[in-house]
Amino acid sequence: MTVAPDFFDTEPRNWRARLALSVEVMRELSRATDPQEMYAVFARYMEQLFPVSRYMTISRRNLRHPDYRVARFSEWETPVNPWKESHRLPIRHGGLLAELLYGDLPRVIDGLALDADDPAAEYLAGQRSLLAVPHYDNGIAQTMLIVTRDDVETFPRERVADLVMLSNLFARATQTFVLSGAVKEAFDGLDYELRSIAEIQRSLLPAEKPRVPGLDVAVHYQTAKRAGGDYYDFFPLSNDRLGVLIADASGHGAPAAVLMAVAHSIAHTRPEPPQRPGEFLTYMNAHLTRRYTRPTGSFMTAFYAVFDPANGTLSYASAGHNPPRLLRAADGFKMVLNRAQKLPLGIKQDEVYLEQTVPLLPGDQVVFFTDGVIEAVNTDGDVFGTAHIDEELATCLPTAGALLKAILASHGLFTAGTSAADDRTLVVVKRT
Repeated sequence: MTVAPDFFDTEPRNWRARLALSVEVMRELSRATDPQEMYAVFARYMEQLFPVSRYMTISRRNLRHPDYRVARFSEWETPVNPWKESHRLPIRHGGLLAELLYGDLPRVIDGLALDADDPAAEYLAGQRSLLAVPHYDNGIAQTMLIVTRDDVETFPRERVADLVMLSNLFARATQTFVLSGAVKEAFDGLDYELRSIAEIQRSLLPAEKPRVPGLDVAVHYQTAKRAGGDYYDFFPLSNDRLGVLIADASGHGAPAAVLMAVAHSIAHTRPEPPQRPGEFLTYMNAHLTRRYTRPTGSFMTAFYAVFDPANGTLSYASAGHNPPRLLRAADGFKMVLNRAQKLPLGIKQDEVYLEQTVPLLPGDQVVFFTDGVIEAVNTDGDVFGTAHIDEELATCLPTAGALLKAILASHGLFTAGTSAADDRTLVVVKRT
């Protein structure tokens, strides 16, 4: 059984063959990778079901009455891709095609006759019947399919509605394909930029762990997106001391990464090393507030500690950051370093940060973390919190690296089946 030679043939004898062809075309359309390929498949399908003498597509997108653009024409030897080569498409002014396109309605014309000076004459010469099918976008015929035959009265009006529906459905599918392609292209461009930002951001972080006599250090850093707002840094100081900074910029993604980079620049262009935690955070806050955070309303939590293993002390100051945990190796006592809390950086320009000093004895361990660690949730919506960190800390593992791995293992088990919603940074320091 062969397919009916004409879309307007209403005889039911060929329904099986027409259905088979429709299924074959739908399968092929589902495999198309670009709108031009989709159009070629659909055009081939229509040529089998709906043979015509000529066809063309005209468009009014970004034009004003009575101008229109000829997007496709069956007589062109070399097809033009209207989505990528619009500059090659001829623009015409007025005449029958402008009347049809701006009329916004389907039309059937029998006994087609054109004036010699009509811009459509070069496309429709010798044609006797015309069917105009508008393709609507936001209720307006932005484009229109024009099909013609060289015989008169060959387009039965009772079947026009079916063709209008079929043609518009395909046009909408093609437009959706074009838009999804544009979205993907924009996403790929943004993703490339974020990857570049992430690479720059990672280059600002310490290239290796510090080597300070009497201290063992381990670090884990993970962004939720390509780039993030978590920041950690190490500052080797005189007399075998070590400054440890952990910070978290407000927000996520590129804006947070920019603020992180600004904070890094302020910290590393400072004329003298950050010897005193309170004075260092006061300096950071003044510069961030004066130049960067006020216009945007952004801010940054931060915790800065100076380890002095020779004198057995730990000095610290906090700008609204999650207080680290300190475990005394001698008696297993856990201390929360929360006695020097002040506002986050970038909120109040004249904020003065105070500091506290606590003993640091052999075997003592300190765990720094950002809120992305403790605010992570599991599949039941439960929050990881600080209790799991305290549990692992209580085991008093022999090295900073071992403790870090234990916390990450507990965290990974707890959050299995979920994705990271925020950046996660952990720093473990042990006095050996």
